[in-house]
Amino acid sequence: MTLIPTDLSTSRISDAVRDPNREIAASSRVIDLSVGIVVCIPCFRRPQHLRLTLDSLASQRTPRSFAVVMVENDAAGRESAPVAAEYLAAGRLQGVCLVEKRQGNCQAINAAFETAQALFPAATRFLMIDDDEIASPDWLELMVRTAEATGADVVGGPVLPVFDDDSQPWLARHPAFCPAYDYTGAVPLIYGCGNCLITRAAFERFERPAFDLRFNFLGGGDCDFFVRCRDAGMTFHWTAEAVITETVPQNRTSLGWIAKRGLRIGAINYRVQSKAARSAGARARVFAQMLGRLPLSLVRSARLLPTSKLVVAMHPVMVAFGSALAAFGFDPKPYEASKIVS
Repeated sequence: MTLIPTDLSTSRISDAVRDPNREIAASSRVIDLSVGIVVCIPCFRRPQHLRLTLDSLASQRTPRSFAVVMVENDAAGRESAPVAAEYLAAGRLQGVCLVEKRQGNCQAINAAFETAQALFPAATRFLMIDDDEIASPDWLELMVRTAEATGADVVGGPVLPVFDDDSQPWLARHPAFCPAYDYTGAVPLIYGCGNCLITRAAFERFERPAFDLRFNFLGGGDCDFFVRCRDAGMTFHWTAEAVITETVPQNRTSLGWIAKRGLRIGAINYRVQSKAARSAGARARVFAQMLGRLPLSLVRSARLLPTSKLVVAMHPVMVAFGSALAAFGFDPKPYEASKIVS
């Protein structure tokens, strides 16, 4: 075990953060450079929930040593950094918190994974959890054990919603909140990185940045990355028992927010598929398919309406409409946050 004191002048940490747009905001007293597992956590304006996230990581039931890399993506407000510093200074977790001055979903995720790989050269497995999520006690052990047993390049697990407004429990089955799979086993693809494990070997197959900055404010950079992993012949495994819960605030259960979520899913689908198309002819087919899904989505919604809530029945239409809008150059930008006015 190689421990280094984390004086911010330590060359090892400085080497890991070479980008002038990134700086170390906090670190634990010592860092074990031999750890093989790093948990990455993008943070943005949710300091109180970040405490719950870090509590869940500090309480993991595993004999394995792991580190954390947290990324504060609000360079002006920096509400998350003091929380991260508190847990690191107390020794409840080991690792670092850095500030990524360039705002956006992909910027934060890239900063986390790139710093984790540089600072922990022995690490071969990198997990991610968001700062509005809580890991179940055996989450890390189950994810790593699955990677070891299957040799999968990417492991995914469910993110189950916990609604602040519990008056609509059926929303947990809505496609916007329901996990992609309900079983443990090999799967063709995973779609999001809110509960994932990615091997170092998978990252090394691609140039940096791993998460395409064209998805920085739209979202979907994770889906695009995993599609490229699949196309490169990598394997995926789903571990249904490795549960993470996501706190869903009341404003995200409104009809308007869910409709916008459908539009964004459609836009991401179009952008990912269009990017993966390798020729003008292939891109033209993607364009035609997206437009063709509009009338089909109306049929699907009509079939769903007699047995489903309106918000569920409308989802296929919103996804198809979002794809069509993206095909004509219109994308939502939910990760383009407004600046904090001091």
